[in-house]
Amino acid sequence: MNWRYLFCCIYQQKEDQNRVNKRRDYPWEIYSLKELLYATNNFHNDNKIGEGGFGSVYWGRTSKGVEIAVKRLKAMTAKAEMEFAVEVEILGRVRHKNLLGLRGFYAGADERLIVYDYMPEHSLITHLHGQLADDCLLDWPRRMKIAIGSAEGVAYLHHEANPHIIHRDIKASNVLLDTNFEAKVADFGFAKLIPDGVTHMTTRVKGTLGYLAPEYAMWGKVSESCDVYSFGILLLQIISGKQPLEKLPGGVKRDIVQWVTPYVQKGAFDHIVDPRLKGKFDRAQLKSAVMIAMRCTDSNHENRPSMLEVVEWLKDGVGRRRKEVTNIEDMLEEEDADNDETDTDFEGFRMVRKQYLWPGNVETIGTAGQALYLRRRLDFQEGNVERNHGEEIEVPWRSS
Repeated sequence: MNWRYLFCCIYQQKEDQNRVNKRRDYPWEIYSLKELLYATNNFHNDNKIGEGGFGSVYWGRTSKGVEIAVKRLKAMTAKAEMEFAVEVEILGRVRHKNLLGLRGFYAGADERLIVYDYMPEHSLITHLHGQLADDCLLDWPRRMKIAIGSAEGVAYLHHEANPHIIHRDIKASNVLLDTNFEAKVADFGFAKLIPDGVTHMTTRVKGTLGYLAPEYAMWGKVSESCDVYSFGILLLQIISGKQPLEKLPGGVKRDIVQWVTPYVQKGAFDHIVDPRLKGKFDRAQLKSAVMIAMRCTDSNHENRPSMLEVVEWLKDGVGRRRKEVTNIEDMLEEEDADNDETDTDFEGFRMVRKQYLWPGNVETIGTAGQALYLRRRLDFQEGNVERNHGEEIEVPWRSS
């Protein structure tokens, strides 16, 4: 008998079994290209359900009848490769009912595909500003449910994931909805893993205009509080149905905090809520939610709450309506005292002017402590911008 041959056969069987066992230990599945081509009908255009800065998303149905969403990277650039690696790494680490689940992936010679759970109710932005906006499927209870679910997902990233994770791109298009309108925070391509003991990092600015925290947009300082700021913008968007940025006459842009501040000062909360609700909302919950958003978007990152506090406040305000989050008059008086000597008037807002050398622009920073991304043109130099329908950016920065 050839003992060497027998030993090699036994060893090979053990190695094959180990590989099978390791694969079973994975929280995801490694798909074949053939499987995903079948599921998406060869990535047919009729199956396309979304498009982002790095690729397109397709609906599909596997041979087992499971509905999936497949993200296909459009080009094998270094940045796209990095986003693929980061997203698979992050999604492989996290498991929460309010985070979009990773089903698996495919990585071949010229294809990078990520497979997610399919969300039948699409994204939040589709309901607020897209194809389903006119249907007004988001009544007040659903909006508050989405706000709480999104907050719980981000809170998990900040406080329960190990290591902690900063998302860096919290926005309406990255909140997906299942059949029960349960929120699922998605798209972790820009996410950062934060080692224990590290409170903040300085990095190249990535994200979406209108959602960026001032300290991150101006100095590249990223921390969990940057996600808190972005969530505050998202919360105002859910409440009001307005875009984070709107274009004013003359081409300048006004952010949602700038728009909402005068109404908060006057206590005119009914003017903030989405008119499509036709008055069908809880006024106490409305005021509580707006005040939470104002706390989240404080210009001083040290004054912003943690996402655990945000979840607690939202649940308390929506479920029991027992406590007031903050006293807006005190908050505004404190900011007025800080701004008295440097204010200039602009449509009733108090502003502090400061110049920053971003390509071709002069930024106006201020009003009630918010960074106001006002500028004549969004003309970032080519090579410094990553666009997702004109929104996502990567910009250099330095203060004058």
